[in-house]
Amino acid sequence: MKNTLVLDGHQLDLKALLHACSSSDVKVEISADAKAKVTKSRQYIDSRLSKGEVMYGVNTGFGAFSSVRISDSEIELLQKNLIRSHSMGVGAPFTKKQSRAMMILRANALSRGHSGCRVEVIEKILEFLNKDLIPVIPSQGSVGASGDLAPLSHLALALIGEGEVWGADGKPVPVATELQRLGMKPLVLKHKEGLSLINGCQVMTAIGLLSLAETKDLLNLADLAGAMSLEGLRGSRSAFDPLISASRAHAGEIKTARNLLKILGTTSEIAESHAGCNKVQDAYSLRCMPAVHGASKDTFQYVLRTLETEANSSTDNPLVFADDGKILSCGNFHGEPVAFALDFLGIALSSTASISECRIAKMINPAMSDLPAFLAPNGGLNSGHMIVQVAAASLVSENKILAHPASVDSIPTSAEKEDHVSMGTIAARKAGQILQNAQNVLAMEFLSATQALDMLGGLKSSPVIEKVKNEIRQAVPFAKEDRIFSKDVEKIKEMMLNGKILGVLEKEIGLLDI
Repeated sequence: MKNTLVLDGHQLDLKALLHACSSSDVKVEISADAKAKVTKSRQYIDSRLSKGEVMYGVNTGFGAFSSVRISDSEIELLQKNLIRSHSMGVGAPFTKKQSRAMMILRANALSRGHSGCRVEVIEKILEFLNKDLIPVIPSQGSVGASGDLAPLSHLALALIGEGEVWGADGKPVPVATELQRLGMKPLVLKHKEGLSLINGCQVMTAIGLLSLAETKDLLNLADLAGAMSLEGLRGSRSAFDPLISASRAHAGEIKTARNLLKILGTTSEIAESHAGCNKVQDAYSLRCMPAVHGASKDTFQYVLRTLETEANSSTDNPLVFADDGKILSCGNFHGEPVAFALDFLGIALSSTASISECRIAKMINPAMSDLPAFLAPNGGLNSGHMIVQVAAASLVSENKILAHPASVDSIPTSAEKEDHVSMGTIAARKAGQILQNAQNVLAMEFLSATQALDMLGGLKSSPVIEKVKNEIRQAVPFAKEDRIFSKDVEKIKEMMLNGKILGVLEKEIGLLDI
């Protein structure tokens, strides 16, 4: 992929954002057309101001102070005071990668030309990005309406030379020190520009998009882990017949059934070993994978569409429409579309982890698996995967709490002026934690599934599953006796995140559908 990202406010997608925010080697620019639109918008707002008009956030106070007129001599101080007073974030900071994504999204939104700021504001964001000067942004303090005010103010605070950025040693340092070292000048805010920097949902959207990138891999890994568990439990492939999914026609269900059959193949030594057995149906956690995994895939697609739409939207207030001769107060800064989507993502990820834990529970239960209890070769002396399942259950139950939707809550702010808010940034942060929990649960399932497969008397699974199992075995050998299984889970999770497991899968059968 090319190492230059050109922003125009209309075409930014997850793939480009992920590439640009993962490496400081990618240079970010604003397109010539976008510059022209931004300049036209600025000239229009200047022409209206020159006639003595009163405009919210330009020459008035903010929120409940919107009726307070600010003198022309104090307009620049108004913008600086806005950033200082709104820099009220608390808690652990977002990661440097997350903050890069926020900066890219904010620059892209401003590039649409509806915010009335100067081109210099966008160029200053991009200068910071391209110099790898990334603001330290606290993660708590946004209610997700009037934009992500507190965290975006910390972003803007660095731009004006008063905040902190990440130093070379990974610790926060005063931005003024770094600006001096690099010979850079801070941004001097003009009228409306402080407001333009902080009105928007770029924080929740950035966190959500980065979580989606990992969710895509997780959903593919869930199909793989489920297929391995099905073989370990000597389950049936018949529930994945394409006739079944075609009769319901949800896209995700069709994709999942197809994925599972690609992974499992038409048969295997394991499948042949229990042909004609007296089992009529498998447990839901095996038989219903197309429905459950598929619903998560459909959710992924909905959330992706919503967040990519948001990434290319104007979320300022007021908005400037120079061609139409209008400056309009509005509520595009309200995060509800993103909040709903990210709550939905958290629910889907919770379900993905839950059904994974169900499969682990089946594998450790000899009544369900016909395998040694807890997958322990010498049970009693060894506890085997007893606490692997307990840990998975703990994470699944934690997700049940985290999956309570943040967006159903609201609380009046700004002296009742801003009386309904989205809590979208909380939804984004929660979805990220649920994702991490789900990744750990799936790593536990891979651990138990490989153990189960190796306890089937040397019978082979499909070629794909055998190669994936062998890859995992390079880092995590079969457990002949108890050991510290948390270290195994860490190793498998690392293989999940660095692409090793999916790499084997894709080399054998190509990309899975999502």
